[in-house]
Amino acid sequence: MNEYKTIAIQGLWKNNPGLVQLLGLCPLLAVTATLTNALGLGLATMAVLIGSNVLVSLVKFYVPREIRIPVFVMIIAALVTCVQLLINAYAYGLYLSLGIFLPLIVTNCVIIGRAEAFASRNSLLKSAFDGFMMGLGFLLVLAVLGASREILGQGTLFEGADLLLGDWAASLTVHLWQVDTSFLLAMLPPGAFIGMGFLIAFKNIVDKQIADRTTAPLVTETVTRARITKVS
Repeated sequence: MNEYKTIAIQGLWKNNPGLVQLLGLCPLLAVTATLTNALGLGLATMAVLIGSNVLVSLVKFYVPREIRIPVFVMIIAALVTCVQLLINAYAYGLYLSLGIFLPLIVTNCVIIGRAEAFASRNSLLKSAFDGFMMGLGFLLVLAVLGASREILGQGTLFEGADLLLGDWAASLTVHLWQVDTSFLLAMLPPGAFIGMGFLIAFKNIVDKQIADRTTAPLVTETVTRARITKVS
């Protein structure tokens, strides 16, 4: 259980793909203009991560070391194609919204990195759990960034939820305030860079506070010197 706890902490916080490894920044910064887009891309990436880790863990003993990377890329490409076709069939609006960044999941360094660094060296269950936690950590960063940009940019939350969940989810949109024009800095990629900077700074502050609390203070021992008085 300690191993799985370590994997969870690594994926969600200590080795988060978005905040620490800084991998997959291109779709992370380009698609997270709304929470709906962020969740759609995050769920798709998580599904590919879990699937690729599982398949790589299953075939690791049958793939020669010299061609392992091309084989891993082919596995990831096949999974991305399946996910892309499913989204195209059941969430066509989201498919159009994500655009080119959906097939670009194939080139996401998070996925190929976990396949090479973890799944090819560990058991099936651990690899699946690692894919889930890494995907969840990436999803949470996408969701926080997408929600903050949507709130600041257009004063709404979960706009276009029907693209992800169907027509019934149109009522889930929350209008926090009415804006005449969108705040373009929050909606455009420069705003995403600024938002990521704040998230990374927040994580560093939290890590520093945790480190300060767990570091044992140095105990200085006071030595009392005895003075001997000569008696005549």
